[in-house]
Formats: sequence, structure tokens, C-alpha cells
Amino acid sequence: MITNLKAPAERATPANRIVRIGGASGAWGDSPMGVPQLLDSGVDYLMMDFLAEVTMSLLAKARLKDPAAGFPPDVIGYLKPHLATIAKQGVKVVTNGGGVNPLACKQALEAACQELGLTLRIAVVEGDDLMPMAAALREEGVREWMSDEPLPESLLTANAYLGALPIAAALAAGADIVITGRCVDSALALGILMHEFGWAGDDYDRLAVGSLVGHLLECGPQVTGGVFTDWESVPDWHNIGYPIAECEADGRFVLTKPDGTGGIVTPQTLAEQTLYEVGDPAAYILPDVVADFSQLRLEQIAPNRVAVTGVRGRAPTSQYKVSATWQDGYRAVALVCIVGVDAVRKAERTAEALLARGRMHLQARGLTDFSATFVEVLGGEANYGTQSQARASREVVLRVVVEHPDAKALQMLAREVGSIGLSFAQGTAALIGGRPKPTPVVRLHTFLVDKARLPAPRVSVGAEPAFEVAVPVAGTPIAAPGQPASASGDSGQAGAVPPVASEDWVEVPLLAVAHARSGDKGDFSNIAIICREPRFYSHLRQALTTGRIAEHFTEQVEGPVERFEAPGLNAFNFLMHRALGGGGMASRRIDAQGKAYGQRALEIRVRVPADWINH
Repeated sequence: MITNLKAPAERATPANRIVRIGGASGAWGDSPMGVPQLLDSGVDYLMMDFLAEVTMSLLAKARLKDPAAGFPPDVIGYLKPHLATIAKQGVKVVTNGGGVNPLACKQALEAACQELGLTLRIAVVEGDDLMPMAAALREEGVREWMSDEPLPESLLTANAYLGALPIAAALAAGADIVITGRCVDSALALGILMHEFGWAGDDYDRLAVGSLVGHLLECGPQVTGGVFTDWESVPDWHNIGYPIAECEADGRFVLTKPDGTGGIVTPQTLAEQTLYEVGDPAAYILPDVVADFSQLRLEQIAPNRVAVTGVRGRAPTSQYKVSATWQDGYRAVALVCIVGVDAVRKAERTAEALLARGRMHLQARGLTDFSATFVEVLGGEANYGTQSQARASREVVLRVVVEHPDAKALQMLAREVGSIGLSFAQGTAALIGGRPKPTPVVRLHTFLVDKARLPAPRVSVGAEPAFEVAVPVAGTPIAAPGQPASASGDSGQAGAVPPVASEDWVEVPLLAVAHARSGDKGDFSNIAIICREPRFYSHLRQALTTGRIAEHFTEQVEGPVERFEAPGLNAFNFLMHRALGGGGMASRRIDAQGKAYGQRALEIRVRVPADWINH
């Protein structure tokens, strides 16, 4: 078992050495252009992130059909054309593309190397799969982290979010490519930096820095101008640059991108990505460290170069977060284009009639009712509910979601979808995608497990025997999310902040004075609001209460809203509980991950001094 967390003596690091890590993939489905672009830029490492909670559900469904599946095919497809260049340049690759079947991913990549006549040492990290422990955990009464539901009787997957230590150990053992299953995304970069610079497992400030490097790189071009609030200011989307972190041993780093590429790198693009999918910026809980980004400082030191400082860290908790998936019946989704005057009302009546006809068939065959139905009229601003301003739309897409324990029941409804163009509304123009096909509904069940309960993670490099990597297990348990008691002390009312002096006030959308980015974790959604100028911070702190946010999203958010502050970024982070209709694959909404929530928040009207806008 490896227990030494420091780099070997022969890897002593010069004080001025810079390690360049390129974020070549932000998700399964990202463009393949990042790999060659970064190789041409002379990086030392490619970090490739493919996993998300939704992705794990998709991979679980794929493995149901084929035991050799369960990892994103893009891992092989994107790397294979460049393996010769990777070998020639000595670039190393670290990826979580193993998904729910990392061994199969390793074997597929080894086969690609063999086909090309290349010899690359490929390592795999195992130990995140908790399926062998499922029965014992169920008997112990493990409960869902938020809902307190018991562990389902039949699971598809159960994976712990591992940390960086196994990755560092694999690199120290001579791996050229490291493949993991479920680990925290930021650990991909942290493992690299622990290996390269010999950072110890209790050097918490540096571990927090390395985690931020990974957090910024993990979504690829999202940090270089992708999905940026001020999208019109971002040049050359078609050739957007993928991010590069230039890291030093003392924890300093600069975020940049390849020369001659599109996109932009500014403090604002980094601030949006820093708070993406984060709850409390002062306590971002990771397996290796609890990171504090609240006093982060971002400085533009040159065009498309931002220096990052102010990160702090403290000891990690004693538990891993575990994401389990389970099947809960079947779902079918029908999409119908309807055109003409009163298209929204025609679509709504079409949905009512279609569901009523479906229920007639169920009753005639003695089957139970649908377990769930959901209707959205896209183009009629379905996401806005009663705040919609598009009821008069003349062109919409009706989206009808139905669920049932029996796939055959949904097939009966699917056959009826084609009939609506004959017996329902005039202007029913097209059935998008043909008859809907029943697919399994895969739901997420998140729980916590003591690190000491799990066997040590295992690393195998090439054909060599696997070895174990010791992981610290001491620490305090992770606190369960409670009622909103935000770090800012916001109870939904304005704080005791001196009023801004002004004789002339105007009401504007929040977009005029702030940026925003929203993300998801299960059924949580976070919205980061970043002030455009530091002087706006105190006033917006008073204006943007949890009550104001809850009211704006009243039709989507079923739980409490918390507010956290990041003064270093002049930002607020709102965490909304039970905000995504179940979240991920479980959600029936078109915006299942709250991707549009940031944009919606920027529509909130706020009163500000007129000179802010004139300036």
C-alpha cells in the first residue's frame, strides 16, 4: 500500500517550474477540437472531464444493454487520432472517462494503442464502485442525504466520489494515461499537481488551489467565454480556445488559452465558472480538502491571462459523497409542432385530449393510471409559468411527458400520438422525432459513507499488479443541508447596510449591474450573481435577498433558498433546494439542470443610482 504522499526525491521541483494543464473536455458531448488545439500549444497534461450526475445515469442505462459499455465512447474517439502525438510529445492524460466501467475503458484504449503500434502505460483507478456493499448499507439504514428516503431495493450503480491521491499515485508509478471512474472533477488536476510538486496530503491551502485549478478546467470552454453572460462580447465561438492553467509549486497559477483562438479569459469569465455548481464558496467540500474560494482574487495581468490568488483550505471531512442510481419505471416524451393563432391554447388542449385518450386505453386493458404526467408548451414560455409573456405565440412545440411502471402501457400512448394530426387541432404541423419510445427512468439517490468503511482505492498500471493507495479517513462528518441559515445572515430581509447616496434612481434588470451563472447538483440549483463593479456589492447585498430570489422562482422551487457570499469576487451564491423537479434524469422539465436559471435571475428588476448605468 502506498502511503507516502510526497514526490520522490528525484522529482525535486525547481522553484520556477511551471506545469501547464489543458482542459480538453468539459463533458460527454464536448467538441473533439480541444485535444489537438492544446497539444499544439505545448501543454504537459491533458485533463479530460466526461462525467456528471446525468451522465452517470446515461452510462448506467448503457451498461444495462451491454455489459462492456458504461463509459463515454468519446474517450476513445477523441484520443485515438492523437495518441501518436501524445506519445511523441510526452504529454500525459488524466480523465474520469472510465464512467461506471473504467476497466473496459482501459482495455478499449489499450486496443487503440496496439492498433497504432504505440506503447503507452495506461493506468486505471478503482474503488469508487460500492455495489458490492449495497446490501450491507441497506441493512444499516443508509438514507438519502436530503429526502431521508431509504436506499432503493434494486440499484443500477453506486459510486463514491474519490479524490486525487490515487491519481497522483498512478502518475508516480509511471502512467502515461490515467483513467478513473467516479471521482470529483477537480481531483483530476489536483492529482497532477500533487504528483508534480510533491504537495503533501495535509498542505491544505495548496490542495485547495489545485482543486480550484481542476474546478476551472473541468468544464472546458465555459471558463474561456463559453455560456458567458455577456455572450455578445465573446469572439469566434466556432474556434473557442480551451483553457490552460499554468501552475507553480507555491500555489500560484494563471489561467489562459491558446494563442490565436476564440473566446476570452477575464476575471468575469473565471468568476462565473468558480461559483458554478458550488454551494457555500467558503466551504466547498471535496474528498481531499474543504476549499474556501470566498476571498478569491482575480487579476487581469495581460490579454487572456488572469492570475488567481486568495484560495484557502482546511482539513477534509471523514465521509465520501455517494451517487447511486436506480430504475423507477419508464418514460415516453412526445414532441408536436403546432402553428397558428392561439397555438399555446391549442397545444394545451391537445395535451389534455392525448392524455385522456391514453387513459381510456389503460382503463380498457385494466392497467393502472400513468404514474406521472407533465406538459410544457415550448415557445409559450413554459419555464416562466404564470410570468409568461408569450401566450399569444403562433408557433410552439408541445412536449408531453408520461411515465408508467409498464413500458407496454406507454407504447399504447405512443401509437396514439400520430393520430392527433387527424382528430385534434388544425395547425398540427409535425411530430418531431416520430413516435416516442419508452425508456427507463433512472433516478439519483445520494448518500454519505465513512471513508473508513471503503477498501483503499486500487491502481493498476499496464499489466502490472494493482496496488492500494492509503487515504486519510479522519475528520468530521459532512453536515446535512438544513434550513436556510446562510453565511451572509440573510433571513430574506435587507441587511443593515448603509444606503447608497443618490438623488436620481432608475429601475433596471439585474443584467445591467451583474453577471450570473447557474448550475445543478441533484435537485439543487445554484445561481451565482457577480457584481459588474465592486462598488455595486453593498447595494445588491441589500436588494438580493433570499426572499426576492424565492419569489422570482416560486413556480420552480419547492424548498428553501440559501444565500452565501464571496466578497473577494463581489458575488453572491444562491442555493435553491428542490428546485429541479427531481433533478437530472429524474426531472420531467425541459430545463432539468437549471441551465437557464441564471438568465432568468438577471431579469429581476432592481433600483440603482442612475450614474451606475450612465457610467
